[in-house]
Amino acid sequence: MDRKILIISYYWPPAGGPGVQRWLKFSKYLPEFGYEPHVYIPKNPSYPIVDTSLLSEISPEVKIIKKSIWEPYGIAEKLSKKNKDFKAGQFESKKKQGILSRLSVFIRGNFFIPDARKFWIKPSIKYLEKYIKNNQIDLIITSGPPHSMHLIGLGLKEKMPNIKWIADFRDPWTQISYYSQLSLTQYSDKKHKKLERKVMSNADIVLSTSYSDKENFEKLGAKEVFCITNGFDSEILDANRSQKTDKFTLAYIGMLETLRNPDNLWKALEVLLKQHPDFKADFQLKFVGKIAESILDDLGDTIIINNMVNKGYLTHFESIQEMNNSNILLITNFPEDKSKGIIPGKLFEYLATGKTILSIGPKDSDVSKIINYTQTGEHFTYDEIDSLKFFLLSEYEKWKNQIYPITSEKINDFHRKNLTKKLVQIIKK
Repeated sequence: MDRKILIISYYWPPAGGPGVQRWLKFSKYLPEFGYEPHVYIPKNPSYPIVDTSLLSEISPEVKIIKKSIWEPYGIAEKLSKKNKDFKAGQFESKKKQGILSRLSVFIRGNFFIPDARKFWIKPSIKYLEKYIKNNQIDLIITSGPPHSMHLIGLGLKEKMPNIKWIADFRDPWTQISYYSQLSLTQYSDKKHKKLERKVMSNADIVLSTSYSDKENFEKLGAKEVFCITNGFDSEILDANRSQKTDKFTLAYIGMLETLRNPDNLWKALEVLLKQHPDFKADFQLKFVGKIAESILDDLGDTIIINNMVNKGYLTHFESIQEMNNSNILLITNFPEDKSKGIIPGKLFEYLATGKTILSIGPKDSDVSKIINYTQTGEHFTYDEIDSLKFFLLSEYEKWKNQIYPITSEKINDFHRKNLTKKLVQIIKK
């Protein structure tokens, strides 16, 4: 190997969900470009989702370093079950929060800055300073959230000014949609923003996962910002694909919290199910993953419940199969304009399946740009209902007539190996 890279990340298999995929895949392909990845992770993490199937995807070329972490989630989850959802960034709207939930959110935002993994920062800096010197590592990469990982990078940069540091923001810090839900005091808000700017200005390079976030990070004082989106890997392309399905299936794969609930879609579906008997006979709404109880409760009060199946959390491989056994894949974003830069990781796996994508979120979002670029579906805002009904009926007619979408070659831009090549070009700069 030409060069060693230290990757500092909280999420790593057996953690499930989209957060673990990014550096698991980068580390898989980095050795092909002459880089030896060393990955520093917690020995005893508290993961909100576990997927042991991902353990088989760890490259044998990766050197894993583990150190114990203390985090208060065990205590928090005894006080309220909702704290497991908060740990994953899954928040209820303030109207629906009970007293314990409100207290938990307040404590999280104001007493654990930047997050509940803060107690791992100092011992990690002390341990990694020696590890970096002993292993002659000259480049570190921190992956957040949790943004405590970036503060480990900041501490190492302050102790070792000659080391190169890339801060990779899978999601923004103070500009993330649920930041406003944290019930921050004025003091806490200032502290979060001060730490964020310190990371931005001290990292040699900042990486974003979306085009809008790149622009926002530049405004926050980052020296140099590059956008490398998330992507898909070969297992999606290699999976068994079925074009014909027994039911005309609209599927949502992944985590869906209350704040991204597509009410307008449910209204459109209710009308179609009432007015079109053939559509009602053929249609299926399928959920795979963790869906907020409030959304399931709301759907339970509608006629949609008769056409709905909820499969719960499945392994990554099983989720891919469910994508392939669907006709339309649903992706939703927060409705606010400030969420335009959020590109959920599952979008890229959706792209690779060749299925039609239905996106709901703010106008001119980064998701809509990618869908338009690859010509893989349509994007709607939260106030559109009639156009949604027309789209669904049109796709239903295509399904009945066995007219299937043609996979665009442009999706290859988002293959994990091509994205790793882009990362290597940035490192070489």
